[in-house]
Amino acid sequence: MASGRNITVSETSRPKLPRHTRLKFDETRQVWVILAPERVLAPDEIAVEVLHFCDGVRSVAEMVDQLAAKYAAPREAISSDVIAMLQDLADKGFLTEARENAP
Repeated sequence: MASGRNITVSETSRPKLPRHTRLKFDETRQVWVILAPERVLAPDEIAVEVLHFCDGVRSVAEMVDQLAAKYAAPREAISSDVIAMLQDLADKGFLTEARENAP
C-alpha cells in the first residue's frame, strides 16, 4: 500500500513532478536529469519522453495511448512498462499526483 507521500500509479493517475523537483537538460553532461533537493536522477531516453507527459493534466492512459500510436507497439505492454516506471519514480519521491481540486 502507498505511504502518505507516495502515490499508487494506475491508468487513471495524472502524475506530475512535485513542486521541488524539475526535469532539466544538463548541457554539461548532455543528458536529461531530474533535479530534486540534494538528489539528481538521470532517466533513460524513454523515461524522459514519458516524464514530458507528466504535467498533472494527462492521465497515464492518455500517455500510453500516445506512446502506443507513436511506436506502433501493443498498448498492454506499454501500459505495464509505463506504470512500472512511474511507480518506481513515485516510490523514490520524484512524482506526485495532481489532485482533482487543484487549481
